[in-house]
Amino acid sequence: MKGKIFLFLFALPFFGVGVWMGYSVVSSLASASQMKQWHAVDATLTRAGYETHSGDDSDTYEAFAEYNYSFGGQSYRNDRVSLTTGSDNIGDYQTDLGNRLRGALQSGRPVVVYVNPDDPAESIIDRTLRWGLLGFNAIFLFTFGGVGLGLIIYVVRAPKEKDLAAPEYRERPWLANDAWQTALVKSSSKMAMYVAWGFAAFWNLISAPLPFVIFDEVLEKDNIIALVGLLFPLVGVGLITWAVRRTLEWNRFGPAPVMLDPYPGSIGGHVGGTIDVKLPFEAGTRFSVTLSNLRSYVSGTGKNRSRKESAEWQDTQVAHVASGSQGTRLSFRFEVPESLRESDADKSAEVYYIWRLNVKAELAGVDIDRDYEIPVYATRQNSSQLSEFSIQEARAEQNTIDLEAIRKLLHLGYDAGGRAMHYPMGRNLLSGFSGLIFGAVFAGTGWFLIRYESHPIMGSVFGAVGLLILVSALYYVLNSLDVVQVGGDIRTVRRVLGIPVRRSHMRRADFVRFGKKVSSKTQSGGKHVINYSVHAVDRAGQKMIVGEGFKGAGQADAAANFIARQFGLSPQRGSALVDANTGEYNLLTSD
Repeated sequence: MKGKIFLFLFALPFFGVGVWMGYSVVSSLASASQMKQWHAVDATLTRAGYETHSGDDSDTYEAFAEYNYSFGGQSYRNDRVSLTTGSDNIGDYQTDLGNRLRGALQSGRPVVVYVNPDDPAESIIDRTLRWGLLGFNAIFLFTFGGVGLGLIIYVVRAPKEKDLAAPEYRERPWLANDAWQTALVKSSSKMAMYVAWGFAAFWNLISAPLPFVIFDEVLEKDNIIALVGLLFPLVGVGLITWAVRRTLEWNRFGPAPVMLDPYPGSIGGHVGGTIDVKLPFEAGTRFSVTLSNLRSYVSGTGKNRSRKESAEWQDTQVAHVASGSQGTRLSFRFEVPESLRESDADKSAEVYYIWRLNVKAELAGVDIDRDYEIPVYATRQNSSQLSEFSIQEARAEQNTIDLEAIRKLLHLGYDAGGRAMHYPMGRNLLSGFSGLIFGAVFAGTGWFLIRYESHPIMGSVFGAVGLLILVSALYYVLNSLDVVQVGGDIRTVRRVLGIPVRRSHMRRADFVRFGKKVSSKTQSGGKHVINYSVHAVDRAGQKMIVGEGFKGAGQADAAANFIARQFGLSPQRGSALVDANTGEYNLLTSD
């Protein structure tokens, strides 16, 4: 409750600024419309010019004037100059008007003023609308007012806080989340559409004045560097495109909720279900379903605090496609290992865990891309309603996809001693290139701080981090791995630019099992990709990497089976499913 009150009080000033700016915009428009009926008369200036108001960051200007005029046989005196009062520095309006009025005063020329015929004491010199100022005020109206209103609506509509110690929540903790009351769970697509439009509007309102400012800077001040500012409006165009795509996606495929089976999803059991998509059924359409266990945590301190996500486990499958009530029905089922963390229903802690389901398909026109946050708990339950035939058919298709991906990743051949696998240099080119760019930016920032800003400490920190990233990225791109059979041994050679840097070997007779672990993670927005490596483990517990770069736990499992077949390796009977020392999942393979 205290948090809601604080958030409500925090939102009020923002909302108040938006209301005030809205009143200012509406008042200016109404006054300009009314003043079109006012009468033009000549007036004599007694005082005119503009004043400069100096602030901490910039100067603002305000045109002023005092004048006398006659209307209906009576004399009047006034000092209203324009529709808005106060000073500003939006363009050159105030200084240009002030200089024009001062020139008329010095030359003794009369000026035209507009008089309200219903109240002749009311008059104005310039009744034109300043669209630049209106646009500036509209920015505050939509940004501050929109943020304030959005926060107030969130507070009003936020679900009531629940007593998590209550018996019903201790036994069924997922019920503490209002979105998880039944097995039917909605996607985040509709909210993503609203967020996309809100962020696009916010960004474009903020950056809208930039082209006009840049125009003056480039043409009048010859400041070519100011053209960099055009990146902001270009980003705004991209954000609008993103919002339009989210809208088209929602309109084409509809709500498409997931019906979980079992409910909730089960750690140590199954996470499965069906999704009805508003799309005409076509047997050849391939939908990819990805299940991720994510750790959400707070990073940084003070003003730099932000919430981030880290993927802990991930698997991808092809969904079984059939005709459904909405057009197309997708069926899927994952087998989830036991050591993973449960969902957090209330998300109140600084660190909590999320299970996210993603459905994607590349289609003619708009692609489907849906995220679902689903409840997954250690219930050890299996699905009961899904067709076993459909699941096995989808699994067979996924095995074919995994095998194709594995064969593209490595080169099979024969060495003098037997079977050989080669993971070539450059296989991580795209990820490594991103690392090179990121590292170069850090290193360049460090050089700039040292060379031009006289900050050797901060520059050295940035430079060191940048160099570390650059070296890591280069290694990631330039390394290769050979796995070969030499008599009764399996040997591996790690090379960088073709130069051996590490050798390992293991007797085939000592092989016990395979294991897998996360080797790298990438993230783009809310999308995560986990790459796994596969290692062989001998009787003494020593590990030797025999494969890497496999996307998702399922592909790593398929790779372990593939490697086992190539080298004739079979896990020993009785080897534990989970390594007691590391907690890693062992891949029990079979021919």
